[in-house]
Amino acid sequence: MAVVMTEARFDELVSEALDLIPPQLARAIDNVVVLVDSRDPDDPGLLGLYHGIALTERDSHYGGSLPDTITIYREAILEMCEDEDHVVEEVAITVIHEIAHYFGIEEDRLHELGWG
Repeated sequence: MAVVMTEARFDELVSEALDLIPPQLARAIDNVVVLVDSRDPDDPGLLGLYHGIALTERDSHYGGSLPDTITIYREAILEMCEDEDHVVEEVAITVIHEIAHYFGIEEDRLHELGWG
């Protein structure tokens, strides 16, 4: 059974997860917008998605590009969690996971680090 939570509360949890990013890394994040959506239409079980050009892949042609996006999928997370504490934990993991993709960290490495 899915956890019931208001959109405002979920958005608050995403903001709190972003606050967990160490300041030196947060300062390095540029041209990225974090969005919350209900569910990915192509992959309903997907918890989050980074769409853009990772920092490690950017070159001189990147200037003037539209912002990269990180989308956190509320309904998918609420559906997999048992209670609000679990939602807090899963939102934090998902946000950090997607931010790591921005920094060029691949799936395999994230799993090795426990952020898979």
